[in-house]
Amino acid sequence: MPWRQAALVVLLVIPAVATAEKMYTWVDDQGVAHFTDIKPVAREHEHVELKRPSLIPMRENITRGKRVSTINQQVSRSLEAGSGGGRTLSNKQKALERERKNARCEEYREKLDRIQKQLRAGYSNDQGNRLRRQRREVSQKLSRECLLG
Repeated sequence: MPWRQAALVVLLVIPAVATAEKMYTWVDDQGVAHFTDIKPVAREHEHVELKRPSLIPMRENITRGKRVSTINQQVSRSLEAGSGGGRTLSNKQKALERERKNARCEEYREKLDRIQKQLRAGYSNDQGNRLRRQRREVSQKLSRECLLG
């Protein structure tokens, strides 16, 4: 049954491709250009050469995507297995690191509040652009370092 369907598709597609190669263009009395696959008999016409559609091999893209996926999985597995990088921290060092992180996060929050107050107070165009850029950068740092990780 699938062979019959494939044969039917081939039989329907081949004539369409064959006729699509013969295209003509002509201009009528009002100056409107017309395109047709039937050769105009009573009018001056030009034969139009159609380019074949370009075919892009998808198999290479699919295999490359699978390769990238397997590499990503391998990297994430190796990161999970070796989390900490072979380095162990004592409780005191962990507490100190956590304290530094909290201080840095609090600094980001204060800086963000200060920028927000300056934006609410009013500004010139250039100053507003600079403040919005700073707010965006500080907000990204706060998200990356404090909220996500």
